[in-house]
Amino acid sequence: MDYGYYPGCSMSHSARPYDVSTQAVAAAFDMHLHEIDDWNCCGATEYISLNKPAAYALVGRNLALAAQQDGNHQVVAPCSACYLNLRKANHYMEEYPKLAEMTNTALAAGGLHYDPGTLRIRHLLDVIYTDVGIEAIEARVSKPLTGLKIAPYYGCLIVRPNLGEEFDDSEQPTKLDELLTALGAEVVDFPLKAACCGGHMTQISADTAFSMMRRLLLSASDNGADMIVTICPMCQLNLDAYQGQVNRHFRADFNLPVLFFTQMIGLAIGLPPGSLGIGQEIVSAEAALAKIGTEPEKKPARKPRGRKRDKSIPMPRMESEVTHG
Repeated sequence: MDYGYYPGCSMSHSARPYDVSTQAVAAAFDMHLHEIDDWNCCGATEYISLNKPAAYALVGRNLALAAQQDGNHQVVAPCSACYLNLRKANHYMEEYPKLAEMTNTALAAGGLHYDPGTLRIRHLLDVIYTDVGIEAIEARVSKPLTGLKIAPYYGCLIVRPNLGEEFDDSEQPTKLDELLTALGAEVVDFPLKAACCGGHMTQISADTAFSMMRRLLLSASDNGADMIVTICPMCQLNLDAYQGQVNRHFRADFNLPVLFFTQMIGLAIGLPPGSLGIGQEIVSAEAALAKIGTEPEKKPARKPRGRKRDKSIPMPRMESEVTHG
């Protein structure tokens, strides 16, 4: 199985464990992911609302490069935002000829051209669920996730907007649930599985972002989840990296690790935790994974740098870190 691979910016930085575990799982199931040469940022979520021609040219460049390099005409994107942007550009350029003309005029400056509809853009979950298949994955399970209660979190982007050929329901998707069940986990009821995590709202209105995250963490916690498993780097980042601030903001005590679905597949088929990037999350998954007899690698102790700070001098805090009663 050969695919063009668009990792997106986060996979080499904040979501490095997602990329590492994706590559490990792909190798285990004979999936060949050919990274698009010289790819660029997809523009994330804001750019298209600021400058539509430039945003489509930005995404269109990736499509043009992928079309040149990918003989199978399928591009896999693990990041939900990247997947959505690539898919929207591909769809709308095909639907609106003037948009395609405008985009290709911009691409021509770099010697590129893209014929809309040439590629099929797919999310990694779709490829693993559909092409690898639940039965093939279940047959490889050697260390089932028995006893681990998981809240499956899809986020708001993967099945929206409806551009045709959707692979799951937009309000109550089930494919990730089915996959985690096949791995032996107990999938808990999670009504907010397709709700928004706040995206980049932390940079605009921390109060709003923390409220959105709190809803998700509270729902998963109230339904007995040991952890949240997601398919999106932004969702993982928000719920993991900002969980401590959410706790301070609401005087809460959430302690829910947030891992990627590829990491769970890897564990269930017997891959070492370290090869899947497990242990690099901020909210430790150690206690949750102990239920299945897995011990993540310990994080190396940070070495102190520079002079010791005079503790009598208080460190400044960001406004979003101040506890609100």
